[in-house]
Amino acid sequence: MFIRIFLIAFLVATSAHAEIKEVPTSKVQVQLSYAPLVKAAAPAVVNVYTSKTVRTRNVSPLFNDPFFRRFFGDAFRNVPKGGQQKKVQNSLGSGVIVEAGGVIITNHHVIEGADDIKVVLNDRREFEAKVLGSDERTDLAVLKVNTEGAMLPTLPLGEADSLEVGDIVLAIGNPFGVGQTVTSGIVSALARTHVGITDYSFFIQTDAAINPGNSGGALVDMNGKLVGVNSAIYSKGGGSNGIGFAIPVSMVRSVLSGVSETGKVVRPWLGASGQSLTQDLASTFKLPHPTGVLIDTIYPGGPADLAGLKRSDVILSIDGYEIDDPQALRFRLATRPLGSQTTLEILRHGKRMNLKFDILPPPETPKREETRIQGRNPFTGAVVVNMSPALNDELGWDTMTRGVAILKLRRGSTSNRLGFRPGDQIVGLNGQDIQSVQDLMRVLDKLEGREGNWLVGIIRNGKRQELRFRG
Repeated sequence: MFIRIFLIAFLVATSAHAEIKEVPTSKVQVQLSYAPLVKAAAPAVVNVYTSKTVRTRNVSPLFNDPFFRRFFGDAFRNVPKGGQQKKVQNSLGSGVIVEAGGVIITNHHVIEGADDIKVVLNDRREFEAKVLGSDERTDLAVLKVNTEGAMLPTLPLGEADSLEVGDIVLAIGNPFGVGQTVTSGIVSALARTHVGITDYSFFIQTDAAINPGNSGGALVDMNGKLVGVNSAIYSKGGGSNGIGFAIPVSMVRSVLSGVSETGKVVRPWLGASGQSLTQDLASTFKLPHPTGVLIDTIYPGGPADLAGLKRSDVILSIDGYEIDDPQALRFRLATRPLGSQTTLEILRHGKRMNLKFDILPPPETPKREETRIQGRNPFTGAVVVNMSPALNDELGWDTMTRGVAILKLRRGSTSNRLGFRPGDQIVGLNGQDIQSVQDLMRVLDKLEGREGNWLVGIIRNGKRQELRFRG
């Protein structure tokens, strides 16, 4: 009788436990089921649908006929008939609600060029979204939906720096448009800096299945917090091969902060550049293994200069976080709030020391002085500017470069026909050094109406070229 009562009580207790699931409080409990974790996190992950209108040429079917092409080849395949037609391209991705008022983080490449953006919640509510800010270099974008006062579910931001290789994570998104999907895996690697996806590479690598449509979705830790935004996969066929990459939440915080305060992302500036240490260099500096960044250039008056950093110094860490290469250095600086102060641990002449470093934005000094060039010269139709740390950072140019550069070219202009490109740095003209827009305009004024040879010195992709034209 006692055994019978015990069994009944056990079954009732087990049944009640099966019906009432609570958020797990330990990793041991999580191993039983991810369901409580998913129930808490999934409502804050949304589907992002975008559309944009593109123009395509109308081509006569005659030009695609094999018999016609047998005699005329492909020369006429792109001949338009009846002008152009409009075509709507649709794409999909995912996003994460980070503020209850309707602020959503997603990938830049998900919404790039979109005319319309629609956000669909887990409960099927739909909202039109607008872009508050988007940053191609980090591949992050911030959206806003009008909730008319309704509070949306959010996913709290975690700490990606607390992750360790082997930790369990969940990827939540909308792969292939099939609907919200949850996959599990582990953190396969941290601080991947040579992926080649963004300018600020420092990815979390995971084997949780990530597929097209997952972009912008959530990478969630076992505490139910956002630790990364899924961004890309390594795949030759388009499907998941168990190598996915997520942008750490520390970068998400930085982008959110910049967009909310200024409407754009303004990154901190080091004002110095350097290189990774090889094994030979590490041995020279008596380091146990190759780590750190060897400084080779200091921008006069920049933050590094003001902090007392010198050439041949090796930056070993920032606020205690070890620096392995220049990409890691850029990432760590980019995640520090402007106006704050950080500590650089450096190696100088064999001794370790700390420097206080002020986190400052790149200055626009000198002013850009955007100027369109006219007249009879090789630069006619080009718009030139003075390079500055702020302008260079805005355009993705090397922030250490100074001088004058071509910003854009008018289509069909002389400068366009001669093969100049945006980003070309003009360093010389007919034997005269060019260091500013004023220098260039002064030399062009002297040579106005001149016929003969033009000798132009430019730097393109880090290499100096001498171009000669006849006027």
